[in-house]
Amino acid sequence: MAEPKPGKGSETREDHAQKAHQGLRRMLYGKELVPGQKISCRDIAERLDMSLTPVIQALKYMEFQGFVRHEPNRGYFMTPFDLAELEGIYELRGLLEPSLVAHAARRLDDGGRERLETALEAHRSAGREAYLQERIFKNLEFHLTLASLSAKQTQIRVLENLFDLLILKYGGNQGNVKSMNLSDNEHRRIFDCLVAGDVRGAKRTLSRHVAHVKKQVLERFKRIQEEREAAPL
Repeated sequence: MAEPKPGKGSETREDHAQKAHQGLRRMLYGKELVPGQKISCRDIAERLDMSLTPVIQALKYMEFQGFVRHEPNRGYFMTPFDLAELEGIYELRGLLEPSLVAHAARRLDDGGRERLETALEAHRSAGREAYLQERIFKNLEFHLTLASLSAKQTQIRVLENLFDLLILKYGGNQGNVKSMNLSDNEHRRIFDCLVAGDVRGAKRTLSRHVAHVKKQVLERFKRIQEEREAAPL
């Protein structure tokens, strides 16, 4: 295994574990690690050019996050797709995000309105021929910008973890042009309600929006699961 590069001697164990964690996230994003796959810690360490220790530390943290499971005497595995987990993520979003709307509305100054409108327009302007990665991240930006206006840091961290699972494990929201248009319209309605001081309307629209996305995503994954089960061995 390669020795630490010159000038890196001052880095701590935590620094190395953080780098390993970021490297594993990049692999997830690039589909180099996929649900259900057995993980070779030595292979990961070689690819990241570091020792086994920070890689294992990073995997333990990712186990806590829900990406990885450890089996005694067998090693680490990527957790498989789980419709119950996916449904639970959207149930939590449906409870958590609307609960932040009133707090966001009370703190919606000119700067906050500008940030939220910028995120709104960035999502609307993203590529529409497919639900591309750019659009997935612009959708995330809109929702987290709205949440950030509440200044409820604990809830925001929970939401960030939920979006991590949705994007890195399940690929984010994917839909057709009709569902994209609906999403754009609901985002605009949420924004307009907040600017008008209509907290109830914003909460209602956000709840409906999360429910719409949940339905479409679960239906898609159920179809994928049925197709896999029907495929010949």
